[in-house]
Amino acid sequence: DMAPTHGIHTIDTGFVRPRFDAAYLIVENGRGAFIDCGTNFAVPRMLAALDDAGIAPADVDWLILTHVHLDHAGGAGELIAQLPNAKLVVHPRGARHMIDPNVLWAGASAVYGESVMEQTYGRLRPVPAERVVEAGDGHVVDLAGRTLRCLDTPGHARHHIAIHDARANVFFTGDVFGLSYRDFDTANGPFILPTTSPVQFDPEALHASIERLLALKPEAMYLTHYGRVESVERLAADLHAQIDAMVALARAAHGSPERHAVLVESLTGLYAARAQAHGWQQGRDALRQLLGMDIELNAQGLEVWLGR
Repeated sequence: DMAPTHGIHTIDTGFVRPRFDAAYLIVENGRGAFIDCGTNFAVPRMLAALDDAGIAPADVDWLILTHVHLDHAGGAGELIAQLPNAKLVVHPRGARHMIDPNVLWAGASAVYGESVMEQTYGRLRPVPAERVVEAGDGHVVDLAGRTLRCLDTPGHARHHIAIHDARANVFFTGDVFGLSYRDFDTANGPFILPTTSPVQFDPEALHASIERLLALKPEAMYLTHYGRVESVERLAADLHAQIDAMVALARAAHGSPERHAVLVESLTGLYAARAQAHGWQQGRDALRQLLGMDIELNAQGLEVWLGR
């Protein structure tokens, strides 16, 4: 993996497949902040990252969540239990779900079923309320004198923040700056696509959030899916174009009795054409293997948005 820059370490949480789901550790003057944490099953990897960085669990001051989707926040309760001095920083809309994860669990279980939930995420452990800090827009987290500023960035979810690290001039973007799997890298750099999430996708908010990040002229973005990407302006333009294209495909599929299938097919076509134009030669079947779950979720997100 890329050597740590400015004390930033990329952690593969092990969710789904290698280099799919990232969390991060920032180390400043012997103190640590985690950004996102994966599921319960990622806790050993998070603790191993501390070992690798030469700090102890007691040296971690913060666990900052970009949003409370379970692939990024499911392990928060278990991890916090291992970090005696850490506080959890989360969007005000996400805080109650960390303190009492029952609603989050019930909602996801209704979709996936209890047994899949247990196998995929493990039971969600509550975070004690006194350890939770709500990060409204502009909230500053102080990591040993290093400023980590939280920006309210809706679009993928209403409980989403992006974290600006002024020292490194980078953003930790969660899912608001799309997803870019390293499998799609070519001589033209990283490939990117937006991620809608099934319930709270808002294209106008997503466009605005992307512009807000861009306005600070960051050198790089650290995505939850996956890792550090540069060429920030080009990627932002790619995201804007695709959000508009996805909305157009959703509107076009709207009247169809087979709407979901039509949308999955048209989204697959959109991403396949763009990947090919990007110089990615592996073809549609390989693309389906890598993006199948994301295409399914994007179709659902667009459909929920149409319904609103």
